[in-house]
Amino acid sequence: MAVPATKTELLAAITMTFERLIADLAKVQPNRAREVTMKGHAEGTMMSPADLVAYLIGWNELVLKWLDRDDRGEPVDYPEAGFQWNQLGLLARKFYADYSAMEWHDLLARLEDAKAGLIATITARSDEELYGGAWYGKWTKGRMIQLNTSSAYTNARARIRTWQKAQG
Repeated sequence: MAVPATKTELLAAITMTFERLIADLAKVQPNRAREVTMKGHAEGTMMSPADLVAYLIGWNELVLKWLDRDDRGEPVDYPEAGFQWNQLGLLARKFYADYSAMEWHDLLARLEDAKAGLIATITARSDEELYGGAWYGKWTKGRMIQLNTSSAYTNARARIRTWQKAQG
């Protein structure tokens, strides 16, 4: 799939990749969702399917936070307050911990809610705002959103499918 360059393409990419991902996540048995048997986000670590969903929730909600702070003219801490871009493994572990007490179906609902929030905020923005100029470094808002939504969903789907095949 080509990198989205318009609001319409971005919305389509998010919708398509999310639908594919959620269909695969729905196949995970709730009693297996916390099994730490999947390659983790940081080198040499392991995670569970629930951790994978927590990671996606964390990034989706971060993007919503970035956009909200930017809309209000407030500074945005990229990627997150207290973390640098070279500490994404630590940020992943924070996301796992943040959602460690949530049941599988609640995690999936929270991910759906985060995605719905992103769809709503993207829909309310123009192509010019999303793709008309750099927002963070060389990246446009649309590209930053895409990197943390449709690209992340595609990666997560590959991980969950690999895990499911390994489970037999």
